[in-house]
This record gives sequence, structure tokens and C-alpha cells, in this order.
Amino acid sequence: MKKTIVLCVIALLGLVSCKSQYEKLLESNDVDAKYKAAFEFFNNGKYKKSADLFESISVLTNGTDRDDTVQFYWGLSNYRYKDYITAETNFNNFITKYPLSPFAENAEFLRIDCLYKSALRYQLDQTPTYKALTAIYEYKAKNPGTVHAGMCSRMLEDLNERLDKKAYENAKIYYTMEDYKAARVALKNVLKDDAENIYREDILYYAAMSSYKYANLSVKAKQKERFMQFEDDYFNFIGEYPESKYRKELDHLHDKAKEKI
Repeated sequence: MKKTIVLCVIALLGLVSCKSQYEKLLESNDVDAKYKAAFEFFNNGKYKKSADLFESISVLTNGTDRDDTVQFYWGLSNYRYKDYITAETNFNNFITKYPLSPFAENAEFLRIDCLYKSALRYQLDQTPTYKALTAIYEYKAKNPGTVHAGMCSRMLEDLNERLDKKAYENAKIYYTMEDYKAARVALKNVLKDDAENIYREDILYYAAMSSYKYANLSVKAKQKERFMQFEDDYFNFIGEYPESKYRKELDHLHDKAKEKI
């Protein structure tokens, strides 16, 4: 038993003291060897290792002809590794340092793609979404003939849809809570801020439903006035969406409201 324990300890000490070839390379100052190995790792899809090597080389190549290549592939390695936060920082620094590099436009696009991929789903804080939108608009303005124009348009469409959905869902919460007066105000404010919200039909529907339910729950003395408000919302809705899937339901409520009025 003692002999076995001793052998295990010796083996463990051997493993600790014996560094891998990669670890030795990472700690060395051999720029050529590290540069070659970094690209070998990159080309073989081992992006974490290539990112670490390019990062370590960047200190040694600063101010040399290789520096923009090293800086760009450091960011690209992190991007391929799906570390979009680090990659965005890499590309942002690269653009600042090498605005005239052959890699510059690609770095700009990859930076906005990192921002896009880091944007959060609509239920969460949308600060990253606004940051991504700003960067994409700036990129398109700076590069009007870019080959990435189609992708940028798709990004913008998706990000704007998230913002539209968040605004709509936030307002609709009041309807779910049965606070119909607040719901109508909140829903109307969504369209006041953004008339082109892609959920406009649903927003107008829930605004009309809110005014009907608010009127229906009101004391009798105030019902007439509030059902007339529903009528305004009803006519606004059918004026814009005469063939809506909601039309039949709202027509029925309108008939009931006329009886109350």
C-alpha cells in the first residue's frame, strides 16, 4: 500500500512538472514559432488556444508589420470561440488602432455582429440592443456599398422587432392585471412613441378592449361617456384593419356598447 501511494505521488509530481508543448510555447518569446502555431490552431478550429497565443504575441509584435494581423486574428479567434464580449473589445480596439488596415471593414462588421449576438431577448434590459442598433446604422452610413448590407438589414429588423415587442408586452401587462384604464393609456403611448410598431394591430385591439372593459365595469353614471370612448377606439381600429381577425369580436362588443349608450 505504501509503495502504491509513493508511486502515485511521484506520478502526480511528474504531471505537474511536465508542461505541455502548448504551455511552453505560450510562455516563450519565440515570435515566429508562436505566430505559426497560432495559425495552425486557428485553422484546426482550436480557437481558444489560438486566441491565447495571438494575445501573447500581441505584446511582442506591437509596432511591427505583423501587429494588425495578430490583433485581427486575436479578435477573430475569440469571435469563432463565441466569446462575443471579448471579441467586440478586440475589434473595437483594432478599428481605433488600424483604421486603414485591409482588415478594417471586416473588423467593423464583425464588431457589430458581436454586439448583435450579445443583445438580450426582449424580456430583459435592452441597453445592448440600442448599442447594437447605433453601431449598425453607423456602419451602414460609413460603408454604403458593403457586401454585408443584407445581413445588416436583417439585424436591424430583428433588433427593432425586439424593441417593438418589449414596448407592446410592457403595456399589455396592465391589461393582464385588469387595470384597464392604465392599459389603454400605456398602449396608446406605445403608438405615440412609435407609430410603426409592428404589433400595431394588436395594440389597437387591446386598447379598444381596455376601453370597453373599463366602461363595462364603471358605475352606471359614467358608462355612457366611457362606452363612447370605446366607440372611438372601435372605429379607429376597423378603419385601419377592416379585415382583422379581431373584427368579429369587436363588432359584437360595439353592438352591446350601442345598447348601453
